[in-house]
Amino acid sequence: MKLIIVILLILVDSHLSYSQEIPLTTEQQLENLTDANEGETEDDTYLQELVHFRKNPLNVNTAEAEEFKQLRIITDLQIVNLINYRNLFGKLLSLYELQAIPSWDIVTIKKVLPFITTAIPLVIKDEASIRFSEGSHSLVFRGIQIVEQSKGFDKSTSGTKYLGSPQRIFFRYRYTYKNLLQYGIVGDKDAGEQFLKGAQKTGFDFYSFHLFARKIGIIQSLALGDFSVNLGQGLIQWQGLAFKKSVDVMGVKRQSAVLRPYSSAGEFYFNRGAGVTIKKGKIESTVFASLRKLSANFVADTINNEDFISSFLTSGFNRTPIEQADRNNLKQTSFGGNIAIKNTRWHIAANAVFYKFSLPIQKRDEPYNFYAVSGNSWYNISVDYSYTYKNIHLFGEAAADKRNHKAFVNGLLISVDPRVDLSFVQRSISKGYQSINGNAFTENTFPTNETGVYTGISIRPSIGWKIDAYADFFKFPWLKYLVDAPSQGKDFLTQVTFTPNKQVEIYTRFKAETKQANQSGNTTVTNYLVDLPKKNWRTQISYKLNTSISLRNRIEMLWFDKKGPNNSNGFLTFFDLIYKPMMKPLTALLRLQYFETDDYNSRIYAYENDILYSYSIPAFFDKGFRYYLNLNYDLGKTVSIWLRLAQTVYQNRKSVGSGLDEIAGNKRTEVKLQLRWMIEKR
Repeated sequence: MKLIIVILLILVDSHLSYSQEIPLTTEQQLENLTDANEGETEDDTYLQELVHFRKNPLNVNTAEAEEFKQLRIITDLQIVNLINYRNLFGKLLSLYELQAIPSWDIVTIKKVLPFITTAIPLVIKDEASIRFSEGSHSLVFRGIQIVEQSKGFDKSTSGTKYLGSPQRIFFRYRYTYKNLLQYGIVGDKDAGEQFLKGAQKTGFDFYSFHLFARKIGIIQSLALGDFSVNLGQGLIQWQGLAFKKSVDVMGVKRQSAVLRPYSSAGEFYFNRGAGVTIKKGKIESTVFASLRKLSANFVADTINNEDFISSFLTSGFNRTPIEQADRNNLKQTSFGGNIAIKNTRWHIAANAVFYKFSLPIQKRDEPYNFYAVSGNSWYNISVDYSYTYKNIHLFGEAAADKRNHKAFVNGLLISVDPRVDLSFVQRSISKGYQSINGNAFTENTFPTNETGVYTGISIRPSIGWKIDAYADFFKFPWLKYLVDAPSQGKDFLTQVTFTPNKQVEIYTRFKAETKQANQSGNTTVTNYLVDLPKKNWRTQISYKLNTSISLRNRIEMLWFDKKGPNNSNGFLTFFDLIYKPMMKPLTALLRLQYFETDDYNSRIYAYENDILYSYSIPAFFDKGFRYYLNLNYDLGKTVSIWLRLAQTVYQNRKSVGSGLDEIAGNKRTEVKLQLRWMIEKR
């Protein structure tokens, strides 16, 4: 009886809180992804979806597997078990009944509860005809500016300067009707880009439009305008947000519908054209076609009289004459799709994607580029599968590229006990395999030149306790950037989470990884590799003081190459005060932080809450203080405003940043203002 009461309290508390909160494991996944890529993604689709599902929760009695996958919180094994439970016992009468489903533990239920419901949906006649009239309208305006002037905006000195103003301006209009229809337009101007003049006489530097509909007879999805395509396990194409190694050891499988709407500010990872998914019985098929312009480094070969592209430019920056010269100078035509046979327990699919470029691609003549994509065209093909048997879920993908180089990813999820889950991932990717938009579960950013074995375990020994751990061993058979020989590495993580009651959550985490790279500063004729171990320990405590105020504290230490010539240490701690009263128009969050590292190698990333549909994960290195204040105020039912002020103050520095972004002084201050106007019809 006591157990049931504790469970109910946890569930009710999770259900009542509403904001742009994301699961703690997702915060860590985003931190790890930013660390691996050394930069944040501009794809906020996931945050948009979480906000949407908080307002329009999925009905656990009617939602299909593809809809549950959109949450990216529950695994395929849990989804299959839920659907089988529905088929066997009928509709769930209460969300508390989820505890009876195999592989559904209390931690999972707590994370997913704000996004699901058992409420009976309102039945409306001729629903298709009202999709364009009974939905919600949302209009977002956002302005961002660095207060201090950087070199790029200082017109008193000579040299290259930014052509535009220092403000970043973003707007997005979106119409949504349940999970069945959405359309909208996005405009984005980066700081330093022109607006309504020069190269951007039409206003914003980047525009995006999309129309996306679901469940129109046999049509499962229809995409027009901008959309993303996700195939298999990411070996040949995955344009949406995808996580890699993290404390969520069961989240190792890529999960998504093939077609997804795109309405973010990123200017590279999407298609522009049309796509459709059709389902008839057990057969589901998707086709898509795209024609768009990309920015790339253009090289004029005057000797051979052959122009070519040396690399893609993914930042989307068009602030200087040089950047503008490379803007949209490459035409890309792409098409492809898949055909799948599936039921509740298994599926098998064949996938293909083809590219055609207006100019040939020719990477720099470096040894690590020996197998790089080249020429005017490229293609990848693959077969992917999944199969669920009782408490075991198998999945994988086998792929080949234009040159017939192969790539394989295979995984296994097992719920060996109501309190123990296991995951395994094996990948074997040829040193020559290449994919333009691949994003698989690999150590490398892109799926190429890697073999490895990953295993993870999640244990819930008793109420309130959770232990997650993984080990990953990998090799790179060919050279990489700044790694002039075949190399190898290993990665370990262990995290213990303790939640004694609904007010307190504590976790402590230790992570150790070792990779090989060239020795920096080497003066010998031949370069050589050295092991570069990195270890970090983190402890975080969250405490809910009352229904309105929560506190959070983190301490993190990092040791890079502790006993080697590249020895570097890092330390970071922050304290959060969160004010979120129920049924009140004002919410606020204040963070005070101190960090100290020896150099960039010992940098530490920390997830920061931000304005709606946004987050920040800065890399902290050197020595200094940081604070930020987030304010959100609802001006009635239709208008909300967000204000964010964040400042970093460095010690013993005379400048911040580098290049045209260099700021004289030791401070960097960022101000964000966002206004959202929303009309909902019920």
